[in-house]
Amino acid sequence: MYIVLLILCAIVALILIKGLWNMAQGGSGNTSQKLMRLRVAAQAVAVIGMVAFVYFSR
Repeated sequence: MYIVLLILCAIVALILIKGLWNMAQGGSGNTSQKLMRLRVAAQAVAVIGMVAFVYFSR
């Protein structure tokens, strides 16, 4: 389960870095917005995974 949580956190970080890179390079605002929305969704999944891990590890 630890590996799944690490993968989820890494996905969130990669999406964040890609979105920030796009903004820093002056890329499309639409693309940055979509990436940030995708990051929020991925972050929600990661948080749910963490809560589930804590809940079921008791």
